[in-house]
Amino acid sequence: MRTRPLKVALLGCGVVGSEVARIMTTHADDLAARIGAPVELAGVAVRRPSRVRAGIDPALVTTDATALVKRGDIDVVVEVIGGIEPARSLITTALEHGASVVSANKALLAQDGAALHAAANEAGKDLYYEAAVAGAIPLIRPLRESLAGDKINRVMGIVNGTTNFILDKMDSTGAGYQEALDEATALGYAEADPTADVEGFDAAAKAAILAGIAFHSRVRLDDVYREGMSEVTAADFASAKAMGCTIKLLAICERAADGGSVTARVHPAMIPLTHPLASVRGAYNAVFVESDAAGQLMFYGPGAGGAPTASAVLGDLVAVCRNRLAGGTGPGESAYAALPVSPMGDVVTRYHISLDVADKPGVLAQVATVFAEHGVSIDTVRQQGRQDGDGEASLVVVTHRAFDASLSGTVEALRNLDTVRGVASIMRVEGE
Repeated sequence: MRTRPLKVALLGCGVVGSEVARIMTTHADDLAARIGAPVELAGVAVRRPSRVRAGIDPALVTTDATALVKRGDIDVVVEVIGGIEPARSLITTALEHGASVVSANKALLAQDGAALHAAANEAGKDLYYEAAVAGAIPLIRPLRESLAGDKINRVMGIVNGTTNFILDKMDSTGAGYQEALDEATALGYAEADPTADVEGFDAAAKAAILAGIAFHSRVRLDDVYREGMSEVTAADFASAKAMGCTIKLLAICERAADGGSVTARVHPAMIPLTHPLASVRGAYNAVFVESDAAGQLMFYGPGAGGAPTASAVLGDLVAVCRNRLAGGTGPGESAYAALPVSPMGDVVTRYHISLDVADKPGVLAQVATVFAEHGVSIDTVRQQGRQDGDGEASLVVVTHRAFDASLSGTVEALRNLDTVRGVASIMRVEGE
């Protein structure tokens, strides 16, 4: 074993960073044995140096992150501060000054992954980011290494624990959205401002990363279609149960049937209770992968939290340190396919549509005509009169598979029918 330690600079010492530092200290001997050399925490960049950080030598703490990553003796920089800047500048500076980088920054990678990979390639250093997508779940490395010889056709998953906790609570208890969100906040699963989670921004960043790796093409955050889940109601869950389904916020990345393009999207969807993702409960994550040779695979586990995310960071740290000792680098960006990203309208899916309609003869025929005019075939229809005697009825239509553009066009046309008083809800149906 080499006796000179590999030096690690840690950017950020919050929930994840403090766990990384703790594991590096408590598992130092095991890490050294696995790597082939000791690893030493050489500096910790923070915003508030006066804060007490258990187990970390105060002499290592600095507010000058730029000076830390410019040190010529740093072998690996671990970035867990998040956000776009100063993370982007610090990562590129670290690479320019000879350090490899391990990051958990999904937002930055989804926005500027190509530029960061280019910087790493030019410097001849590693850029690893297993922790950016699904916490402790090994996912990025299997996609870009274990399945490198296979053709991946679809990646579909629950990649945000907060949203899954909320939807699972609504499903299992009948709670409304706000009630379930309040419980998630009280338990620490949801932030004080939950927008990034419940409106799908967090999942969309992860979808961009997954799509890029799975399809060997550059997919940015702006390429991902996104819908949040704040409009999901208890009535939607009742409708899902009537169909033998539940509702999940899904990140879905697909290769087109002709193989000439890809799509990436995030939105709530009904999935059959028989699908493996339907049984993912609480704040857990799971990703379902479909490929030509391997078939169907599912990766499951805790997708967030200090210790699970730190586990993924340390896994990358071990791999990068091994590469440093071997004098090489691991897999970089693979974008050779350069497949274009198609718009949401090109996605083939199914709709579950709930309408408030006039309770009188001929309404169903008018609605069916609109579907036919847009080339959308109806699978099932369920109509029920209201007991309040207000002259309205509920009409639930489930379609066969069609282009999303045709389905959304159908819904807009339905809104213009005099006999349709309102579109109560629209939900895509996936996983069949």
